[in-house]
Amino acid sequence: MSLTTLVTQEAPDFTAQAVLPDNSFAEITLSKYRGKYVVLFFYPLDFTFVCPSEILAFNKRVAEFKEKNCEVIGVSVDSKFTHLAWKNTAVDQGGIGNVQYPLVEDLTKDIARSYGILLPAGVALRGLFLIDTKGVVRHSIINDLPLGRSVGEALRMLDALQFVETHGGEVCPANWQEGAESMKPTKEGVSQYLAKHGK
Repeated sequence: MSLTTLVTQEAPDFTAQAVLPDNSFAEITLSKYRGKYVVLFFYPLDFTFVCPSEILAFNKRVAEFKEKNCEVIGVSVDSKFTHLAWKNTAVDQGGIGNVQYPLVEDLTKDIARSYGILLPAGVALRGLFLIDTKGVVRHSIINDLPLGRSVGEALRMLDALQFVETHGGEVCPANWQEGAESMKPTKEGVSQYLAKHGK
């Protein structure tokens, strides 16, 4: 199995059934989100262990993503019916409650396969893909199954992407946070930045 990066490439499109925030079922198509940013994240299975902690962590901050014109979409190889059953299970019983973003079914595993994160066991690695308003993957991170992701880092990368898109000719250095100083991608710019922050 070899993983190849999708960063700088158009995000593989898909049309699939999902459970929506109001618990209805509907077909969603990724390319119809053009004009918005998308955080598309994969998790291995419903009714498991690390997964609900991630899903709930994204849900707690979903309004922050929406304020930044970004939609959050979760995907696993489970059916829409299993997604709904998990949503209908109380959090203190291992469920996820009524999360406010779509959970997509990938029973054929075609979506996970197209993103290069399908394991031989038939579940997806914890892949996260930040997709810009034109449908291009601009950031991705892939974790092994026992390693939960940072929602704060996903928001930080969204902020960084939006910053560089609106401040032409500037880049975001390591650990950049919204409101922090950026860097000009020139020898002089690097020197000036490191003179202030490099020690």
